Amino acid sequence: MTRTDEQTPAPARRTSLRDEQKRLTRNRLIEAATQLFVTQGYAQVRVDDIAATVGCSRATFYLHFTGKPDVLRAIAEQGTLPSVQHFYEDLDHVLDSGSRTEFAAWMRRAIEWFQEYKDLLPAWDEATALEPEFREIAREGILALPNVMTSYLSRWPEAQQDEARLRIELLVAQLERFFTRWAMQGTIDVTAEQAAEVLTDIWFPALRTPGL
Repeated sequence: MTRTDEQTPAPARRTSLRDEQKRLTRNRLIEAATQLFVTQGYAQVRVDDIAATVGCSRATFYLHFTGKPDVLRAIAEQGTLPSVQHFYEDLDHVLDSGSRTEFAAWMRRAIEWFQEYKDLLPAWDEATALEPEFREIAREGILALPNVMTSYLSRWPEAQQDEARLRIELLVAQLERFFTRWAMQGTIDVTAEQAAEVLTDIWFPALRTPGL
C-alpha cells in the first residue's frame, strides 16, 4: 500500500467532523430558541438573541434556519408534532374499541399532553398570529392529524370523508381552546377529571361513525 493510499480516508474524516459540528450547532440553536420562547414569548425574541445565547453569529444562525418561524418549526418537528400524531393514532385505536371508558382515558391523557407542552404553547400561538409562514405550518399540522386515523376514516362513506376529517379538526381546535382558557388564562374553573368527563360526553358520540 502506498503512502498516498494510507492518507485517502482523511478527507472523509474531516467532512464527518464538520457535519457533526454543524449538527451540534443546530441542536444548540434549537435548545436556545426553545428556552427563549418559553421565557420571553415568540414576539420578543430576536434572531440575535438566539445566536447570542449559543455564542455564535447571526450569520451562523442563518446557515441553519431561514428565520424564527423556521426554528420554531424545527422545535415542533423534534417533539410536539410526532407526539401529537401518536396521540391521534392512539385515538384511532380507542374509537375502534367503541368504549366510552377508553375514550375518557384518552381524553385525560390528551389533557396531560397539553400540560407537558404548555410552556411552549403561547409562543406557538403568537407565531401563528404573527407569521403567515408559521400559520401555514400550523394549518398543515392540524390537517395531517386525520390522516393518521386510517381506521376511523375507513368507516365513513366516501361522500362523508370531508365531514369525518372536519370532526377531528374541530376536536383538536376545542381541546386547544379549552386548555388555553383553563390552564393558561384561568378563565375556566374545573378539575382535569371533570373536564375530561364533559369533553367525553361531547366528543364520544360526536366521533361515532354514522349508523353505528
